[in-house]
Amino acid sequence: MKKGYFGEFGGCFVPELLMPPLRELEDAMQTIMPSPVFRDELDDLLRNFAGRETPLTYCPTLSERLGFSLWLKREDLLHTGAHKVNNTLGQALLAKHMGKTALVAETGAGQHGVATAAAAARLGLECLIFMGAEDVDRQSSNVRRMKLLGAEVRPVQSGTRTLKDAINEALRYWIAAQETTHYCFGTAAGPHPFPTLVRDLQSVIGRETRAQMLEKTGKLPDVVVAAVGGGSNAIGMFHPFVEDASVRIVGVEAAGTGEPGCYNSAPLNLGTPGVLHGQYTMLLQTGDGQIEPSHSVSAGLDYPGVGPEHAYLHATGRVRYGLANDAEALNAFQTLCHTEGILPALESSHALAWVLEHPDELPQGGNVVVNLSGRGDKDMDIVEKYLTF
Repeated sequence: MKKGYFGEFGGCFVPELLMPPLRELEDAMQTIMPSPVFRDELDDLLRNFAGRETPLTYCPTLSERLGFSLWLKREDLLHTGAHKVNNTLGQALLAKHMGKTALVAETGAGQHGVATAAAAARLGLECLIFMGAEDVDRQSSNVRRMKLLGAEVRPVQSGTRTLKDAINEALRYWIAAQETTHYCFGTAAGPHPFPTLVRDLQSVIGRETRAQMLEKTGKLPDVVVAAVGGGSNAIGMFHPFVEDASVRIVGVEAAGTGEPGCYNSAPLNLGTPGVLHGQYTMLLQTGDGQIEPSHSVSAGLDYPGVGPEHAYLHATGRVRYGLANDAEALNAFQTLCHTEGILPALESSHALAWVLEHPDELPQGGNVVVNLSGRGDKDMDIVEKYLTF
């Protein structure tokens, strides 16, 4: 496999001015990250600051209803409320070892922004967050959290005013600030080496799940399921299981409203190959290569592309990528609240929705693990528009 590629997907399609910091980052990954000092510091941060390891929670009510054992990997219980902190702590620590004094990041739902701000504060780094103006409005609680943690939040008014446009602005900013600043990319996408870096930092999710299932059941899970936007929580869960032929892997994309002709966030199911944000991957685009607007009730899944490793796993057939629409995700959100007393993020609700909608495709009497990538506090303003409590 070519360096920086997963099959035909991946690469590094960026302006020449961005090549020096990307090469510097790749060198740091090879020289700093494997060192015992870095590993010990990161393990300490993950354990004593973020709260790892996270529990693997059995769902008795839903398991009885569905006919198989349903387990949730509880990334929602991490500090800042989602899996994002696994990545931001690793990248912030790496930046500090590289001699950087500041972080810049993009955010959609705001969870990556909050996690970046928290990591920066912990490690004494300045922090600037770009966020689409649309997302600033619908995730206002996370904007307040970022500011309280000492970050500057810059709303992005261009384009669709969502995650895609925030990434564009962050990359532009990084060109001028690369000497002092590390771009803390939020998902397993973008130009090489970001997809590999983020995957490696998030793979703690799958490694823990693997060990916990062996301890609790004596065997690997039959199926693991995770929501896919850019794809970091999913690739973090999937990667440690890819070589296990006995484990079915299911990623779930956002189908939007599910109505014909309406926008969605499902590039693997409904897109075509192209280049966006420095990577060759599957995209929602027109026939002449213009990026289509994307939509999901979940701000964190509202992205017209996907990480290149997911595109590769889809192309090879190793991972099945299904769909869940807004209504199904909202139903799953409410169902988990009512049956198990857990408030999931709308991103995670898409993964659970696929399980609830497809029980006949899952092994009766088997073990199914859903990655609960975040908690739903941030989504209450959105949920209140659709659901009656």
